[in-house]
Amino acid sequence: MASPVGFTSHAAGIGLARLGTLTTAHGVIDTPQFMPVGTQATVKALTPGDLRTAGVQVILANTYHLSLRPGHERIGRMGGIHRFMGWDGPILTDSGGFQVFSLAHLGRVDDDGVTFASHLDGSPQRLTPERAVEIQEALGSDIAMAFDQLVDATLPAGEVAIAMRRTHRWAERCIAAHTRPDQALFGIVQGGVDARLRRESVAAVAALPFDGVAIGGLSVGETKHQMATTLDVVAEALGDDPRVRYLMGVGSPPDFFTAIERGIDLFDCVLPTRVARNGQLWTRQGKLNLRNARFLDDPDPPDSDCGCETCRNHSRAYLAHLFRAEELLAYRLSSLHNVTYTQDLMRRIRSALDDGSYGTLREAVMAQYGGSGKVG
Repeated sequence: MASPVGFTSHAAGIGLARLGTLTTAHGVIDTPQFMPVGTQATVKALTPGDLRTAGVQVILANTYHLSLRPGHERIGRMGGIHRFMGWDGPILTDSGGFQVFSLAHLGRVDDDGVTFASHLDGSPQRLTPERAVEIQEALGSDIAMAFDQLVDATLPAGEVAIAMRRTHRWAERCIAAHTRPDQALFGIVQGGVDARLRRESVAAVAALPFDGVAIGGLSVGETKHQMATTLDVVAEALGDDPRVRYLMGVGSPPDFFTAIERGIDLFDCVLPTRVARNGQLWTRQGKLNLRNARFLDDPDPPDSDCGCETCRNHSRAYLAHLFRAEELLAYRLSSLHNVTYTQDLMRRIRSALDDGSYGTLREAVMAQYGGSGKVG
């Protein structure tokens, strides 16, 4: 069966970095690319129009949360997640595996799946590989993820291995359950920060007929050095595997460079919008903390190099006021800027890989964000 997505890439001459295009039923994604997270069929505080203006090409939505509220059956009856939320671009849905990790206190894992209490009302719920696939097919995303068991990367190797091998068995069940021909299915490599386990996981997942390969189990407690080393191991194990590669849950500017140089094509993370709602803006000069009193009388735009609505029309002083007044507009304007910054950074990275200026861009961004990265 032909893949519902097409991916082509070529080496960019910097480490294992590559430039590519991922074609889906709802549009083409230029890679490397960052996906803002729309957990509950919305990127918090932003409209689909805001996302388009910011240059977003693909977003992520959450299987676990949408299955509980409003319910994947309801979204299916409403014409699928694209029509439901008014976003006509590509959508990737995660499988709920992260919630198995983050809400572990509410659930119990066994070889068949996970039994848990809803975080909304405590009602008993069951999530299995088959159920995760069923939910994502009802949602109608362009890319679905296999159901995996994520654990703390720093756990003893024996515990990590149990979860990893369970993930492999679940991967096979996800493939068997997946029937929607217009929806891609990605597998997930686990194994913590243990090189031997990561190689074993790559061998198991890469042998299966997935449309893409994701790297999970990072950015969950390990050091930056451990993440980079683990990505080196995964890249070496994947070799010349032509499929798109997706690093899950990573979204800071320094981490983009670390991962892109190790062959990563896609990212997602709540970080840009989460810190925005707390008053932190990402700029070409570094981070701005708008809760700092010195911005109360600052007439400058948040980032004079940014063309987003926030920076064109508003001052740092105005945004500082909105946060202190707890006005809802603060969340929209700050989130719109950070999403725009992240998308612009991805475009700059792709352009720099193409024209040979990558090293200069990397040095500049690392100087701004590699340490504290703060200008206020």
